[in-house]
Amino acid sequence: MTTVIMRTTARVVVPIILVVAISLFVEGHNLPGGGFIAGVLTTTAFALLYIAFGLDFLERGILERDVEPGKTPSRDRVVVAYRRVFTFGLTIAVGSGLVPILLDLPFLTQSYVEFDGVPLYGHVEIASALAFDFGVYCVVVGGLLTIISAVGAE
Repeated sequence: MTTVIMRTTARVVVPIILVVAISLFVEGHNLPGGGFIAGVLTTTAFALLYIAFGLDFLERGILERDVEPGKTPSRDRVVVAYRRVFTFGLTIAVGSGLVPILLDLPFLTQSYVEFDGVPLYGHVEIASALAFDFGVYCVVVGGLLTIISAVGAE
């Protein structure tokens, strides 16, 4: 059973961690950051939620699954969801590297598209490296949460 202080701290800190993770993810192809560190931060936020509120809250509140009251949620279902995220990320990361090969370019060749007149930003460049970073992000989140769930079950 966690304390009120822990739960309150988690409610304040988790959104901040997720905003920093998103910022590092989006800026990762031009500045330090990217999918790996954003994935580690997201996993940290999930771990805090798990410690503060338990697996039941994680299944109901985050994964939006119905859990019968009084029945303990199955760790296996959560681990399967994390493994799916891992597999999806690995597919995206490898696919983003293979697409340039189909266009007769070297593996992981990067390109970008520019957008002008974007509200709040003005000029925005979207790099193809964002797809690779997203794949890495999903691999890190899925892998680390699988490890945390497996170790937490011990």
